[in-house]
Amino acid sequence: MKLYSVFLSILLLAGCMKYHSPAHETWQTYLRGASFSDMNENAKIAKLPIYMGHGGKRITTNGELSPNMQYGDKTSIDNAMLIKYMSNLEYELYDSLRKPGMSVQRVGTDVVVILVRDAIMELNVADISDDGADTLNIISKIINKYNATFMEIAGYTDSMHDQNAARSFSLDMAERVGVYFVQHNVSPYRMFILGRGSARPIAGQDDMGRLTNRRVEIRFTPVR
Repeated sequence: MKLYSVFLSILLLAGCMKYHSPAHETWQTYLRGASFSDMNENAKIAKLPIYMGHGGKRITTNGELSPNMQYGDKTSIDNAMLIKYMSNLEYELYDSLRKPGMSVQRVGTDVVVILVRDAIMELNVADISDDGADTLNIISKIINKYNATFMEIAGYTDSMHDQNAARSFSLDMAERVGVYFVQHNVSPYRMFILGRGSARPIAGQDDMGRLTNRRVEIRFTPVR
């Protein structure tokens, strides 16, 4: 009985422990296998054999097909399965991320999660917050279920005079999220990680807009 109480206390303590990103000098070990570039078509083609060689998966027609998908050519069936797979991913992410500073969008067959910095990170410290850790844990579980996808993790900042500092700041956010995912069993071989600095603003440059532009975007694309 005493041993059980000790074990339960350890579990409760572990559950209350605050998450901290590991030391920066260890990040490259966690992210070994990730690509530090845009997730364009050529990059995905080059990454595919490496990803597949490390246990990667493609979206396939394995499993039950609905009656209206039983007939037709392979391309049509594959496209229907791909759309269904990505739609299910979108719905699960959307249902799980109904919080301020977060949104889930569909872009063609891709799914994009937008996480405003203040929703996942400490206000004045370069580290993931408690709420952010909870959010990334939820995302980790879902994307491990839908693991036939590549993912681009891109950091962005508001407008900054020093563009090198902007890129460094945005890359830090993206890598920090990537490390968290790897620690929660997401394969780095699925990942493209980059910091885009102040490029591609999604809001104005007033106080609220600047906070919105500081963000991490995670884009999921099907592995074909």
